[in-house]
Amino acid sequence: MDMCMGMAKLLLLLLLVVTAGHGHAAAAAGKERNTITHVKGFDGPLPFALETGYVEVDEAHGAELFYYFIQSERSPREDPLILWITGGPGCSALSGLLFEIGPLKFDVAGYTEGFPRLVYFEDSWTRVSNVIFLDAPVGTGFSYAREEEGLDVSLTGTGTHLRVFLQRWIADHPEFASNPLYIGGDSYSGDFVTTPRNAQCANALMAITMATFAVNPVHILEPMCGLALRPPTPVSSILSTGTRRRSARLLVQEADRLALPVECRDNGYRLSYAWADDAEVRATLGIREGSVGAWSRCVTLTHFRHDVASTVPYHTNLTRRGYRALVYNGDHDMDMTFVGTQAWIRTLGYPAVAPWRPWYANRQVAGFTTEYAHNLTFATVKGGGHTAPEYRPKECLAMLDRWTSADGRL
Repeated sequence: MDMCMGMAKLLLLLLLVVTAGHGHAAAAAGKERNTITHVKGFDGPLPFALETGYVEVDEAHGAELFYYFIQSERSPREDPLILWITGGPGCSALSGLLFEIGPLKFDVAGYTEGFPRLVYFEDSWTRVSNVIFLDAPVGTGFSYAREEEGLDVSLTGTGTHLRVFLQRWIADHPEFASNPLYIGGDSYSGDFVTTPRNAQCANALMAITMATFAVNPVHILEPMCGLALRPPTPVSSILSTGTRRRSARLLVQEADRLALPVECRDNGYRLSYAWADDAEVRATLGIREGSVGAWSRCVTLTHFRHDVASTVPYHTNLTRRGYRALVYNGDHDMDMTFVGTQAWIRTLGYPAVAPWRPWYANRQVAGFTTEYAHNLTFATVKGGGHTAPEYRPKECLAMLDRWTSADGRL
């Protein structure tokens, strides 16, 4: 079946029991893998298995998707395999790895100066699952194209790239061909339009925007700390031909990188620039010389086309065909509210088979959940922000482990 990125906002972990990717597992090419045991900034050998590499998804234009693969720390041959796409569109998989569901984090609180220090994070989703962190669409993170036409992709075109990626990755990793496969992501990793339909609605939204402009939209209780972003990257610097590594600086000056309070998570984002642009780090990760310029956590993909008006029909098609889906929201996210998610779920017309109830982690209420017909589960994460695992890692790890278990209930 075709795998689409046209899922609804904050759709997480669409279970694919049978995919084209699994069907091609026998065609293993056996190419050499870049297995990494040490990375700059981390003291000692990594306590998990890390691999990085590229998969070509468009031979005509030389489009290559870069991935980080971390094996499950529990039972790699039995635990689920998750393909994780960070949102944006245009936000690097490294952001998902370092700030959301991966086993490494920056020691922001202990940072004073010099090269950023990495520490092991025990509440990673890799404790219970194998995770492929993928830089997609093309032009995101360390993914690149040798020709400009390779950057001209759409939402549905990216879905085709993901299918090709999975087919070829599984072919090169046949030992994971029988693992349960999940596709997950956050923010724009799914897409859904709630565009104002009339002037009254548009005026109401404008009034709300004016009243809340100084509130942090991704977590209403956290301070506004600015944006750890770089200026837009020109196409010429994304292409491999004739590319020189740019010295684009952060919008916040280097000397002021950690001038903000420790509670500003943007500080960690800023450290990621110094880490990902380091020559030794790039050599360890196997980044091809001249393939990309300065790394950016999130970029504006000027060639990207949003060619899906609504993803609700995709949800209906997939869930009615028997594929399980978990949709969740952090309940402190003002950017994409759980109220909005509940609204589009209602348009599916699915009856609730297990009505609204609290779900628990560590004997505490971690959120609320409703189970619908056709294997659709909705959940909120209490205290979670826009990328819920970044704000409530223990609770989200528990949510993942339960939902992917044999019982499948939160």
